[in-house]
Amino acid sequence: MAASKPVEAAGGGGGGTGLSRWQLALVLGAPILLGAGALYLWGRRAARRGGKGASERKTPEGRASPGPCGGGSGEMSPLDRAQAAKNKGNKYFKAGKYEQAIQCYTEAISLCPPEKNLDLSTFYQNRAAAYEQLQKWTEVAQDCTKAVELNPKYVKALFRRAKAHEKLDNKKECLEDVTAVCILEAFQNQQSMLLADKVLKLLGKEKAKEKYKNREPLMPSPQFIKSYFSSFTDDIISQPLLKGEKSDEDKDKEGEASEVKENSGYLRAKQYMEEENYDKIISESTKEIEAKGKYMAEALLLRATFYLLIGNANAAKPDLDQVISMEDANVKLRANALIKRGSMYMQQQQPVLSTQDFNMAADIDPQNADVYHHRGQLKILLDQIEEAVEDFDECIRLRPDSALAQAQKCFALYRQAYTGNNPLPVQVAMKGFEDVIKKFPKCAEGYALYAQALTDQQQFGKADEMYDKCIDLEPDNATTYVHKGLLQLQWKQDLDKGLELISKAIEIDNKCDFAYETMGTIEVQRGNLDKAIEMFNKAINLAKSEMEMAHLYSLCDAAYAQTEVAKKYGLKPPTL
Repeated sequence: MAASKPVEAAGGGGGGTGLSRWQLALVLGAPILLGAGALYLWGRRAARRGGKGASERKTPEGRASPGPCGGGSGEMSPLDRAQAAKNKGNKYFKAGKYEQAIQCYTEAISLCPPEKNLDLSTFYQNRAAAYEQLQKWTEVAQDCTKAVELNPKYVKALFRRAKAHEKLDNKKECLEDVTAVCILEAFQNQQSMLLADKVLKLLGKEKAKEKYKNREPLMPSPQFIKSYFSSFTDDIISQPLLKGEKSDEDKDKEGEASEVKENSGYLRAKQYMEEENYDKIISESTKEIEAKGKYMAEALLLRATFYLLIGNANAAKPDLDQVISMEDANVKLRANALIKRGSMYMQQQQPVLSTQDFNMAADIDPQNADVYHHRGQLKILLDQIEEAVEDFDECIRLRPDSALAQAQKCFALYRQAYTGNNPLPVQVAMKGFEDVIKKFPKCAEGYALYAQALTDQQQFGKADEMYDKCIDLEPDNATTYVHKGLLQLQWKQDLDKGLELISKAIEIDNKCDFAYETMGTIEVQRGNLDKAIEMFNKAINLAKSEMEMAHLYSLCDAAYAQTEVAKKYGLKPPTL
């Protein structure tokens, strides 16, 4: 396995574990970026220190001077009288007398000459602030709309309307308003950014829940499937057919599986696995299960595994449960089922259940290296680095030739040192990577993880060399090309080369959702929002879990909101 997404899977889909964001996910070979829709899109061009804090924007604008709402008559102009009414309203507002404040702001609106747009917009915005204190959200939204019509770039009114839309559960409208605010404030106000992120996550979850429920199962690419299975060494179902289990006859002209010596759906399914004819595996496994055949436990585990690979966790769980409960089954089958169910639970954000499954797997099969390898990745996700290293060490003790475990142990140690901002342990960890790639020169994962660490250390030239090593070893691994493309952007700001490499990834694997997601993110940075939305939608259709789909919808909705803001207000964020 070579490099994968910045957020990495438990054994599969490319295998690495993280970039400097240190966001990890366990999802049975399906890498996921967790949450942070708006911040992910905007953070690189926005997260500069010294920006505004969480400014509350609660108080009305203008002075709070004494006097009646109308401010008297005499020689005062209509605008002066309106300003006096507003100032009196501000006094009431600060005293917590919101109904009286609303009366004064209403009088200011009626007195103000209609051509005084900015003054009128302030009066409406101030009245909206008073309505907000009374939690009259519809009135808040209406007054803010008047204010924005008069002054389209009025940040206070836009943000107050965004909050009102949030209370009214108008998520789309809320997102558009807070997006406009973020752009106007150059992404410097934490309060605006947090609201954008919050509503994006809510929208993403809502859309993903509906879409995922009705999605058509999609088999991943052969490269993805092979990468996934290569993360297991004690997985009986992924082992080749044994001598004598199949006949010596060649495949027929139509490419069907050669006959096996037993009339077994499971053995036929295994034959199809060897031929990379993955679409037939679930149906053949089902035949074995329905016949209650000799290989029923194996067939249940194989079917569950492919249900997970196509993103159907609901169908996978009963099969995994059944295998786990079969006390007379091969212990390695039961342990493997526990590993896969534990990874599934982690992807579903149920870490307690996940940990229980991994611990049970270790109890029933303490000599199974896969248990410690995958549990080590879980511990990284839970930020339990010392325990992760212990698990990787146990995996290495059981399988000294496990290059993958040694590489991931190095990365765990590197992560611990890097986040602790301790230069000496970082140097030790980097030396560890050198030792791994020297000892295992054909382990693409070692080069990939080393490249990610080198990128963190801004050793871009050497990181590029490591990615080239990955490509030499695994030329069909699309995610490596994506990482190398991203490196070109970070290192040389070479947009054309970066996009060329990511396009190459899609050419190699047109089911690589990571490539489409990354391409979409870059197009957002370039200001090509329609193209970005197209790329995000392609990634959504390839998503392997509801959680991943929710994240992708967040990215897509963020891009769409920017297109709407551009149309309405002529506002565009900075571009590459």
